[in-house]
Amino acid sequence: MSALLQVAGLAKRFGGFTALEGIALDVAPGERLGLIGPNGSGKTTLINCISGALYNDEGRIAFEGRDITRLPPFQRARLGIARSFQIPKPFRSLTVLDNLRVPLEYAARTRSAHRRAEDEAMRVLESMGLAARAHQDSAGLTQVDMRKLELARAMAAHPRLLISDEAMAGLSGAEVDEVLEILFKLNAAGITIIMIEHIMQAVMRFSQRVVCLDAGRIICEGTPEQTVANADVQRAYLGA
Repeated sequence: MSALLQVAGLAKRFGGFTALEGIALDVAPGERLGLIGPNGSGKTTLINCISGALYNDEGRIAFEGRDITRLPPFQRARLGIARSFQIPKPFRSLTVLDNLRVPLEYAARTRSAHRRAEDEAMRVLESMGLAARAHQDSAGLTQVDMRKLELARAMAAHPRLLISDEAMAGLSGAEVDEVLEILFKLNAAGITIIMIEHIMQAVMRFSQRVVCLDAGRIICEGTPEQTVANADVQRAYLGA
């Protein structure tokens, strides 16, 4: 089966600092991939390059066989790449429902007719367990519901690939379970998911394959069990 996402020889530098070097990564359609690494390892830089927030200095990125290396973010979104952000920043003056109208109108691969936008937004909110809060101001949401809204805004773009950036940061154990259940359901519906997360228990439960970065390079790639047992991974996290 051909890879949905292909990253080959990717490098990114900021002045004299090398944030990424020689990154090669294939993600299969429907895969659940965990991306881990200590702070400063290059995780966010990598997903910024994939989503188009940053342009890589070397290497190639392909999505469904198409070279997207120099495409701007909105074109990548319309091709089917969406991401959530580590720090949710909804339009706080808008309701939860209206927060979804923006990606439905401007980022989705197929733009919804205006009269259908509300129905489509409600469908997405239902999938996140937020339908009952549709007409509330987003500024009043709890932390877990803010995380769900962030995922909902990404899903409103109808992605083939969802990059979830620390969607569980700061949540309780029960709230982590809620978000994991949503991500499992999205994956079961055919969405390929890359999860970036510091909560190792969540990554290990969710991922079919885990990639670990350290100092801008991939140091380990394998099953969750192989990854936690890897000596390089243990050194990166524990200094062992």
